[in-house]
Amino acid sequence: MNIASPTVSVVTCFYNEEIFLEETIQSVLAQTYTDWELLLVDDGSPDTSTAIAKRYAEAYPDKIIYLQHEHRANKGVCKSRNLGIAKSRGKFIAYLDADDVWLPGKLQNQLNIFDQHPQATVLLEASSYWYSWQSSERKNVIIPIGSHEQDKLYTPPELMLQLYPLGKGAAPCPSGMMVRRSVHDHILFVEDFIGPTAVYEDQAFLAQLYLHENVFVSSAGNNLYRQRQASQVSNVHQDGRYHYVRQYYLEWFERYLKEHSIHNNEIDALLKQALMPYRSPLRFRVFHDIPLRIVRKAKQVARKLLNRIAA
Repeated sequence: MNIASPTVSVVTCFYNEEIFLEETIQSVLAQTYTDWELLLVDDGSPDTSTAIAKRYAEAYPDKIIYLQHEHRANKGVCKSRNLGIAKSRGKFIAYLDADDVWLPGKLQNQLNIFDQHPQATVLLEASSYWYSWQSSERKNVIIPIGSHEQDKLYTPPELMLQLYPLGKGAAPCPSGMMVRRSVHDHILFVEDFIGPTAVYEDQAFLAQLYLHENVFVSSAGNNLYRQRQASQVSNVHQDGRYHYVRQYYLEWFERYLKEHSIHNNEIDALLKQALMPYRSPLRFRVFHDIPLRIVRKAKQVARKLLNRIAA
């Protein structure tokens, strides 16, 4: 391995990703910017993903590093990402999920933005929701971050108020992120999010970034976010656990604010509103569900009346 530290460390954690892992690795090898290292973190994968990762580490010993937990234990994505971060040497850290793909100019584009905006410590970019990998008839959809201005630097806590899960704007995907290494001196992935609650692990990490870091939001979409039914997000929605994991996240966030003595009236109001369905379900129905049903019913009646008039 080269003695000099690379500019970018790419952290990819994998568990049962034998179908997609090689394509993911190849997308890093295809980057136009070449001063990187790739850390492949094995989260105790029982399939052939381990063999794939080791093969690439042996083929590119100066660029690709294979890591595993003690006894090849399965410890979840957050501990796996944190292991990769701990072993990384780059000035910048980027994350690439083991089923996603980067376009060739991703790293170069993001490093250029950091050069142009030295006050930014975090960079988030739009993602291409990748449907065409299964069928050329299905079109990919670029999802920008939030609905506010793009290609702009945001200071704390603006994005906390604007983006999901407290705001309405679309949140970024992990594969579109890059941070300066200094961010990880005080912010890591929250290891409490395991099992089904791991669906919100990126939101817990992002919440810390929104509250403490200067974040540049880029309109570039140089990452392909693979859409598939077997994903953890899809499974949580399908088996009815969405509200369980959302409540888990919201209560973690409430504790985080208290433990760090963070007081913001707007955040407090949004959090209280988000927790209402779980803390005060009857009140939520009175002030939210029932009025919405009345509005929907009124719209139905109005449509019927208009149809009769038109007839």
